[in-house]
Amino acid sequence: MGQHVRVAVVGSGFGGLGAAVRLRREGITDFVVLERAGSVGGTWRDNSYPGCACDVPSHLYSFSFAPNPDWPRVFSGQRHIRAYLERIADAFGLRPHLRLHHEVRLMRWDNDALHWEIETSRGNFTAEVVVSATGPLSDPRIPEVPGLAGFPGKVFHSARWDHDYELRGKRVAVIGTGASAIQIVPAIQREAARLTLFQRTPPWVMPRADRAISTAERRLHRALPFTGTVRRKLLWGIRELQVQAFTKRPNELGLVEALAKANIAKAIKDPELRAVLTPSYRIGCKRILLSSSYYPALAQPNVDVIASGLAEVRGSTLVAADGTECEADAVIFGTGFHVTDMPIAERVVGADGRTLAETWRNGMESLRGATAAGFPNWMTIIGPNTGLGNSSMILMIEAQLAYMADYLRQLDGLGAVGGRAALAARPAAVRAWNHRVQERMRRTVWNTGGCTSWYLDANGRNTTIWPGTTTEFRRATRRVDLSEYEVIRAAGPHTDVAGCAGGSGTREAVR
Repeated sequence: MGQHVRVAVVGSGFGGLGAAVRLRREGITDFVVLERAGSVGGTWRDNSYPGCACDVPSHLYSFSFAPNPDWPRVFSGQRHIRAYLERIADAFGLRPHLRLHHEVRLMRWDNDALHWEIETSRGNFTAEVVVSATGPLSDPRIPEVPGLAGFPGKVFHSARWDHDYELRGKRVAVIGTGASAIQIVPAIQREAARLTLFQRTPPWVMPRADRAISTAERRLHRALPFTGTVRRKLLWGIRELQVQAFTKRPNELGLVEALAKANIAKAIKDPELRAVLTPSYRIGCKRILLSSSYYPALAQPNVDVIASGLAEVRGSTLVAADGTECEADAVIFGTGFHVTDMPIAERVVGADGRTLAETWRNGMESLRGATAAGFPNWMTIIGPNTGLGNSSMILMIEAQLAYMADYLRQLDGLGAVGGRAALAARPAAVRAWNHRVQERMRRTVWNTGGCTSWYLDANGRNTTIWPGTTTEFRRATRRVDLSEYEVIRAAGPHTDVAGCAGGSGTREAVR
């Protein structure tokens, strides 16, 4: 069946590289990192559009175990973040574990052998444990628009930017007003002869307090590393305080809305355009975006804002849902990703022969954002309800890496007393955890703010965001509670397997 490894990690963005570093720190070297692309970096490799940058300060958007004293700006651009991830792969000796150009086609749990069979585009593997770190921002979502296939010009998604296509002098349509679009619009506005923005719902946009980090600051962080740690903790603490308003007191966000409206008024003098750009929902319901150049770009004479989504394409004519038409040479989709319907789930077959996608067809559910009922020894990094609305995902990733490490320690302990074993999340534990999460979600701004965001799945359930602080999540994932799991043992020649799922491994209760 190909190479056998203790752990197979899927993906090499922050989650996958973080998992690889943690495995090595735990003394586990028998692992591979399967990556479909030709280099590491995940989201920060794929998104190379003009203006691409992070909206979390760099000293917080980096691993605690690998601080970078040389971040050039408060909010670093894509190029520097990608370079940071390449350095992680080198500094922690991860290159020998990387399997580039290995796209995972299928992962199937073998009930008898108690391992995962993994088919990739370049050979097969078996693994005792799979850590899926494919991330929620990995597969672009382009809406089905009637007539789009017949458009004679150029069409691409922001995450698949065509750098060979010259935008200068072209009529460009940007579809969507999310985090990518508000960075793209200012970056290409000067080049385009005409830029038309299709906006279904306006975002709340706050000023971006970005600046270059001085040579003196960088020298200080290099000479006295604790100063970088203090900076990170200050940035983290501010966000921990802010999240209380989003999760517990959304009605107190009026002052923040007033500041955001002042930001619009400062750049947009036309009252009609100002009305179009002012959201009608509570700030924070959708992700608050940061830009000091978005509104000034929209005020330029070569920019049109259509307050409606793209409904149809007739030749080179784009037709909005409200009937407005415009001509375009290029269409750029800033329409986000498959977040609530994780594409990797179609390729994961669990203990009962069903795919993870089938198991999750009524909505994603996992135990502590990591494990899913029916899928032994399989866990996600950045799983359901681990997203953040206002802080650094790296904090959540590191909490999940601690959970992964303890999961592997528990498996070692079980193996020492009774031979090979697997852990399967109990359906009741998964239900109990998700009930707690959704109960807490009810009062948050993401559910009460009056918007429809990409945080919500097809059933209107928020399966994306964590409804609390990163401190609370870290506490919830510090240790694996074995009472939330069944232990599956390999069936030996004298094992009574009657009543066991699939008639293979034995299951034992853990109390």
